[in-house]
Amino acid sequence: MTAAPVDLSVYLVTDAAQCAARGRSVAETVARAVAGGVTAVQIREKYAAGRAFLRTVLEVAAVVPERVALIINDRVDVFLAARAAGARVTGVHVGQSDLPPATVRELIGEHAVLGLSAATPDELRAAAEDPARVHHIGIGALHATRTKADAPAALGHAGFARLVRLSDLPAVAIGGVTPADLPRLRDAGAVGAAAVSGICAAEDPRAAAHAYARAWTRNREENHA
Repeated sequence: MTAAPVDLSVYLVTDAAQCAARGRSVAETVARAVAGGVTAVQIREKYAAGRAFLRTVLEVAAVVPERVALIINDRVDVFLAARAAGARVTGVHVGQSDLPPATVRELIGEHAVLGLSAATPDELRAAAEDPARVHHIGIGALHATRTKADAPAALGHAGFARLVRLSDLPAVAIGGVTPADLPRLRDAGAVGAAAVSGICAAEDPRAAAHAYARAWTRNREENHA
């Protein structure tokens, strides 16, 4: 697998309903969050039709700078359509019930980023053994969350740390993550932390993203002091 390196440290997963509740579009929320320090954006539209999903991706791609990874949740067809339309899309993230990673890799090509959700030792072992060699894994839920209806049981920091040790794939924590969690997540070996409502539902997405980015950077600075 030869996907280009990406910075997953401050990872925004979008929620259109939460953005709308604050009177903002997904693209507007993303633009503000990126200005605050978000380094990767995953567009998640669980209930949108294909055309609507594609329209959102194209709108977001137009406001995301090249340094920020843009990842499509689940929908390989939307990723391919966005790429065909000339949008800069970085890759796809899939869950355990979606297309197998090897199939996704064949469809998106060797240079695209491929993320995979994992919540158990068996899922982590399968990811490590898959010849597609996914780029990174999303491990969660860290805390109980209502953002995702089918989220697995909360792992807590100890559970997250145990799972990280089972795999050499870069791991991103997700599920109720707050800036206060970031020092322990980084110490456990995470390469990043994902936020949904922590940014999408915030009154000020830029300030919220900055809080995550500052917590991550501060922890790195302290470790190198």
